[in-house]
Order: sequence, then structure tokens, then C-alpha cells
Amino acid sequence: MNRSEDNPSQDQAISPAPHQEAERWFGHDVLPGQSVSTELEITESYSGRTVVIPLRVFRGMQPGPKVFVSAALHGDELNGTGAIRTILGDDSWKLDAGTLLMIPVLNVLGFERHSRYLPDRRDLNRCFPGSKDGSMASRLAKVIFDAIVKRCDYGVDLHTAAVRRTNFPNVRANLDSPESLRIAEAFGTGILLHGSGPKGSLRREATKAGCVTIVVEGGEVWKVESSVAECMSRGIFNVLKELDMMQGEPDLPDSQVMIRETKWLRAERGGFMSMHVAPGDSVQKGQAIATNSSLLAEDQNRLETPFSGIVIGMTTLPAVQPGEPVVHVGRLANAKSVRRHARQVAGDDVQRTAHEHLATNIQVTEPTDQTE
Repeated sequence: MNRSEDNPSQDQAISPAPHQEAERWFGHDVLPGQSVSTELEITESYSGRTVVIPLRVFRGMQPGPKVFVSAALHGDELNGTGAIRTILGDDSWKLDAGTLLMIPVLNVLGFERHSRYLPDRRDLNRCFPGSKDGSMASRLAKVIFDAIVKRCDYGVDLHTAAVRRTNFPNVRANLDSPESLRIAEAFGTGILLHGSGPKGSLRREATKAGCVTIVVEGGEVWKVESSVAECMSRGIFNVLKELDMMQGEPDLPDSQVMIRETKWLRAERGGFMSMHVAPGDSVQKGQAIATNSSLLAEDQNRLETPFSGIVIGMTTLPAVQPGEPVVHVGRLANAKSVRRHARQVAGDDVQRTAHEHLATNIQVTEPTDQTE
């Protein structure tokens, strides 16, 4: 049984335009101007109880696109959850057109276990579009895909880095697709990463099915980082404004960089890493990014960037073994592009704050001179 609760303030204050009819969402008729809290049934628990995804459906007074915004597809990635909850608790904004679905936690089973994965140890973000008679993960994916994705025109899927890592806010999309590029740019991060996404991922399969979807990465698991959540909140409103679903112009940085090549720099030896860069930093080819040494700070080994670019993400765990990822760098064309990105971050209040806050989670030191 789908349970729902109207938002009385919007339901009573706004009368639907005569030419618009109610839309049926999860067992509830949503009229123009309404905001409805409801639930999507997805499966049953071990005790046979119904498992649901809570969500909010908004409709503007005018016709327009249908958009979903989701978070915690990996159940431990909560920055997007914080951003969506902030918007849901803010009554100062108004949806003028179209339909908006806000889903604070998509993977409720992982969320309740503080886990990236489902109870069957599968990654839900590798199981779309799903199957009605497959594994539990595949069945959940199908319910979500059929009930939400297939009914929407656009999607914004909010993520963080995986456990023991952090990411500077960035958007990931197929930048060769004009409509995907449009939404990616409108979100308003300074970094756009090109790619279609892994097979079975929500954004790849949704876009393939006609629902243009981008992924936003920022911060780390198990927490809501205010600066990252602010980037995500601004980006959500930016997309709605770009699609003429809200009034106003998107709040965008002066410039954005498109990255088509990235590389994880990996530890060459076991030991303890001293980091020389932070998420969002601009780096030049050959620059020292980390120094690895023994616990007694002896026998040093230094990692340097193979090209000029941007620190997209990095480990938050300083102890490493050979081959473990340390810093994720995105390639930029030249030193001029690196300097332009640094100025862009410094000139955008939201990105600058995120850069400063994420840096405080990493002990960044100056590299010492190495003698042969």
C-alpha cells in the first residue's frame, strides 16, 4: 500500500489551472501547484514487511519537464541527502512548471545498514534497468527504473566518493551528447568529467532510455559536509532554472573545464603518506603530490603528477600498500588551463568554500628537498 500525505499549505492555497489535470504518482493524484509526500514500495523485508522509498512530488502550475533528483543510491553517500533535505525544508522557493521528484535516499536498505551495498552484497548502481525475476538488487532496480526513471525527462543523481576517499565537487556525464552537456554545464560545478558511466549504472541506463541523467560527485561517505551540500543545492536549483521550471538564471562560475582523461596515481611502496595537495587543487606536470615514508619518516618515495591538471579526488587514509590509489588527477590541456581553473575556483564563493573545507580534512604539508 502506498501511503501519502499532502502538503496542506500548497494544496489549499493554489487552485489548478483549468487546462491541467492531475498526475498520478504512487497512488496519489497530484494537481498543479501541489506538493505531496508519498512512498514507493520496492520490496519486502526478511520479516515480510513492506520496504518503501520516501519521496516528495512537486508540480508547477505550468506544463514542463519531469525531473528526478536522487541521493544515496549508494546507501552510505549522504551529502546529496543533506542537500535534498535542505531544499525540502526551505519554503522560500517555488516550482513554476513541470514536475519534480525529490528522493533523499534511493537505496534505503543500504542506508539503514550504513552500507554502500544492498543486503545481498550487490551494488544497486550496477543493476539497472533491472529485471522482474532476477536477484533482489535487479528487482529493486526494475521497480525504481519503471516507476521513476521511465516517467521522467531528466535526472540528477547525487553521490560522494567511495569509503576512505573524498572528491572535489564535479559533474559526470556524456559530454558528447548536447542535452547531457547542457544539463551538466547548468549544474554549475567547475569540473565536468566526460563518460557514459559503467554498464548498469543509473545515469547510463537512464540516459539510454531517454531520461537525460547526470551524476554529481562530492565529498565523502557517512556525513553531510555543508560546503558540498551547498554546491549540490545550488546545482539542483540551477538545473531547474535552466529547464524553465523555476524563475531566474542559473548561478554559474565564470568558466568550467571539461576533462576527458583522468588517472589514479598509486603508491609505489607501503608506508605512511604525507600529502602535498588537497581536493580541487590545480597541479603542474612533475609537481610533488605526496611523499611516502616509513613510520619513522625514513626511506622516502615521492609521487609526482604525470601531467598538468586538477586534483579530482584522493584517499583520506594515509597508510598505504603498493598499488593503492592515492590521488585522482584530471588532465588539462596546458599550464594556462590550470591557472584559469585556479582563478575560477577562487572567484566562485561556493566552490572556494568547498575547496577550503575539504582541504581541512587532509593534512597538507610542503614537500621537503630530496637529495640523491
